Amino acid sequence: MGNCRSGNPTDNIIVNHDFYKGLYSWHPNCCNGFIVSANSGNRVGLSPKSGGNYAVIKNRTEHWQGLEQDITSKISPGSTYSVSACVGVSGPLSGSTDVMATLKLLNHGSGASYMFIGKTSVSKGKWEMVEGIFSLPTVPNQVIFYLEGPPPGVELLIDSVVIRCPSSSKSESTSIGCSAVGDEVIINPQFENGLSNWSGRGCQVVLHDSMADGKIVPETGKFFASASERTQNWNGIQQEITGRVQRKLAYNVTAVVRIFGNNVTTATIQATLWVHTPDRGEQYIGIGKVQATDKDWVQLQGKFLLNGSPSRVIIYLEGPPPGTDILVNALSVKHAEKIPPLPPPIIENPDYGVNMVTNSQLSDGTNGWFPLGNCNLSAASGSPKILPPMARDSLGVHEPLSGRYILVKNRTQTWMGPAQMITDKLKLFLTYQVSAWVRIGSGASGPQNVNVALGVDNQWVNGGQAEIKDGRWHEIGGSFRIEKQPLKVMVYVQGPAAGVDLMVAGLQIFPVDRVARFKHLARQTDKTRKRDIILQFSGSESSSLFGTSVTVMQTQNSFPIGSCINRTNIENEDFVDFFVKNFNWAVFGNELKWYWTEPQRGNFNYKDADDMVALCQNNKIETRGHCIFWEVQSTVQQWIQALNKNDLMKAVQNRLTGLLTRYKGKFRHYDVNNEMLHGSFYQDRLGKDIRTYMFKTANQLDPSATLFVNDYHVEDGRDTRSYPEKYIEQILDLQQQGAPVGGIGIQGHIDNPVGPIVCSALDKLGVLGLPIWFTELDVSSLNEHIRGEDLEVMLREAFAHPAVEGVMLWGFWELFMSRDNAHLVDAEGEINEAGKRFLALKHEWLSHAHGRIDIQGQFEFRGFHGTYVVEVETESNKVSRTFVVDKGDSPLVVSIDL
Repeated sequence: MGNCRSGNPTDNIIVNHDFYKGLYSWHPNCCNGFIVSANSGNRVGLSPKSGGNYAVIKNRTEHWQGLEQDITSKISPGSTYSVSACVGVSGPLSGSTDVMATLKLLNHGSGASYMFIGKTSVSKGKWEMVEGIFSLPTVPNQVIFYLEGPPPGVELLIDSVVIRCPSSSKSESTSIGCSAVGDEVIINPQFENGLSNWSGRGCQVVLHDSMADGKIVPETGKFFASASERTQNWNGIQQEITGRVQRKLAYNVTAVVRIFGNNVTTATIQATLWVHTPDRGEQYIGIGKVQATDKDWVQLQGKFLLNGSPSRVIIYLEGPPPGTDILVNALSVKHAEKIPPLPPPIIENPDYGVNMVTNSQLSDGTNGWFPLGNCNLSAASGSPKILPPMARDSLGVHEPLSGRYILVKNRTQTWMGPAQMITDKLKLFLTYQVSAWVRIGSGASGPQNVNVALGVDNQWVNGGQAEIKDGRWHEIGGSFRIEKQPLKVMVYVQGPAAGVDLMVAGLQIFPVDRVARFKHLARQTDKTRKRDIILQFSGSESSSLFGTSVTVMQTQNSFPIGSCINRTNIENEDFVDFFVKNFNWAVFGNELKWYWTEPQRGNFNYKDADDMVALCQNNKIETRGHCIFWEVQSTVQQWIQALNKNDLMKAVQNRLTGLLTRYKGKFRHYDVNNEMLHGSFYQDRLGKDIRTYMFKTANQLDPSATLFVNDYHVEDGRDTRSYPEKYIEQILDLQQQGAPVGGIGIQGHIDNPVGPIVCSALDKLGVLGLPIWFTELDVSSLNEHIRGEDLEVMLREAFAHPAVEGVMLWGFWELFMSRDNAHLVDAEGEINEAGKRFLALKHEWLSHAHGRIDIQGQFEFRGFHGTYVVEVETESNKVSRTFVVDKGDSPLVVSIDL
């Protein structure tokens, strides 16, 4: 570091990168700037590194103030850019400080978001280099690059800034940003040749150079097209791309769109792929969508991959209500560029376990706190003096609480409560645990939600919730993580109805030491998933076995780890290969759900599920049946919602009989009625007994299947509708009515998991004595290293807990998961950093041993439950045997006859 050079301006997207034109194209952000030249003397203690000019940013009163430049027009979606900036500092500074490179991303109607690029530590008298990379899957309305970071009063010095795309060439003078991989799939993407190769999908397509008396003109190029006279939502503009896209290749789709007419000011425009295959008929693949307006052009972004070999492929735009025109300025489809993964975050001095909240013990009254809204804060005594249990599990031995709490009175809005600014105390990419005792005053009508919230640049972040029905102290536990540099972070406690007093004690926000937790879980795992094994050898040569070499290798751990799959996935041999090698259970994403098997009344589709069952059976993979019913009304097909009570009951009976008779003995589990804590469609229409009826009838039709309840946000402290106590109450209620509930499903769609919070939920649910499964586990982070760490947290917690009997991932392959940035394998089959972490864990959970047979003819070791191969080399031959280690507390003696 420190050896800075100016970049080559021919491929640098920064204008005036070396300040030879003064501050032209640059803007000091709420501060002042001036230029120091090589001829003006050493005014601030540093000579220009480049030998030319440099900028000085002064009168800075906030960390985030610095120098910025708008680079919107220079950025292409999906392209990767490298950043390097030569920086220094001057002024009242002892030691060093961080200088950061950041992107500010602005979208109409959704405010600003921030992307951290890189940082460096700078001290006075030296130039240092800030370096990093960034890539934007979509380009927002405005992209602003800026440098920031030193404390207020310290001047920021900038010698040069270079932002390049590594794949750009100097001859590409007409392009902006980087060109995408491969050729353009769309013919005539910007309508240079009129409407050649374009057509209307159930509507008319018209070419324009302007509309609305010249108020609407192209954003780029000379022309745009409109899909008009639309009578259906699916009407739009289309192009056939058969033969121009290949299977198992990922494609990026970009469109510039807006709407016009019919007094509609905003509507969703969606890019869709219509695919026809000779054996399976039609498929509709959603690519991407955007909220379009009648005021401005907006960019639609998406990505797709074809698993199979279709006979026809058509891409089209659809979505707005009938009578509203879709305007298209450009539509592009190109083979997706492989974006290099972000580097693992480097977190210096993480201060694990240190509370970020000032004066949380209230030893100095309410100093450090302020009321959010016109409520009143005061300090009082009488709260718990011990940390809440989930915090104790993270922090271990800790100072007791003071017993003092914040009393909030005169609350006239639900959001009013105690607040504190913590912006400068938080570090990017650290996972923070939230913990507090909360209580409410009298006067509440019904249960009250209390929430520890964070305002991150005015966006609400859920730090944990609790439902309070009484006057007792309740624990709140939650978590959060910030992955983009914020300008402002405020923590506040809110929730009870207006007029209800709020009490808060011992609020803790501290970074979690995951490595220390993993060491604890390793000890728990050894107790829960391993067993002592004694191999007792016998045979004709048993007298001469002493000292013989023994090698034991575990071929499969018996703990179930499965994944969600979809019908189209099984046409991709690369997907199938990874799936059968790394998973021993499967669950179908959609293909068993009622809306898939009977989309219209009496019109059945079981072929997709049949094909998937056959694949699993051929590869000895067990299956979960997801799901027989789904209680959330928005997931229930319209023909069912339109039935009267009697016809609905008959339809429910037919669904049970048809599904469970057809697949009797083929699904080991069924999620009987999905998400009953979050929906009540069937119960509202057919009465409370319907849920018990579903369980009883399913059990009669297929007694071999274990019947599960299944719900989300049970394990993370974020949702008062589904916290463990409510889940337990529901399960006990079902059992008391005679429902044969055999298992507890925790979906596990989780962000920034904290082990003790997850474990607390498992401990509570484990009291019921039923097997617990994580049924739909996924974690999401743009940074693959963080994603892998989050997944490791969840898998280690599950594997170490005695009540958990299996884990299902909700997919693993990019573009075939319900959440973005959750995949383990990229669209074209490359295993990413999160996938490597997953495979490393699976390898860690296989036991191997090597040694020699003792004088008693035995070989002892401790290993995970599962299937093993033992190899023994005697004087005359090499013998191999297979054995299985089941659960058990006492040592397992395995007789091996040689």
